[in-house]
Amino acid sequence: MSLLITTLITFVTFYSYLLIIRVLLTWFPQINWYNQPFAALAQITDPYLNLFRSIIPPLGGMDFSPILAFFALNLAGGFLRAIPF
Repeated sequence: MSLLITTLITFVTFYSYLLIIRVLLTWFPQINWYNQPFAALAQITDPYLNLFRSIIPPLGGMDFSPILAFFALNLAGGFLRAIPF
C-alpha cells in the first residue's frame, strides 16, 4: 500500500509540474502547439484542463480554469499525503 501511495504522490507532483509548464507556455503566442514537444504536452494536460474549462469558461480572453485545476490537484495530493502508511 505504501508503494502505491508514494507512486500516486509522485505522479501528482510530476503532473503539477507539467501543468505549470503548460500554463507558462500559453503566455507565448508564437508557440505552435502542433509541433513536438508542445503537442505532446498539450495531449497530456489538455484533457484534465478541459474538465475545468467546462466549469469556468474563459472570461474576457483569460482562462481561469487552471486555477481550479491546480486547486483540485493539490487537494488530491494533500489527501494522499494524509493517508497513514
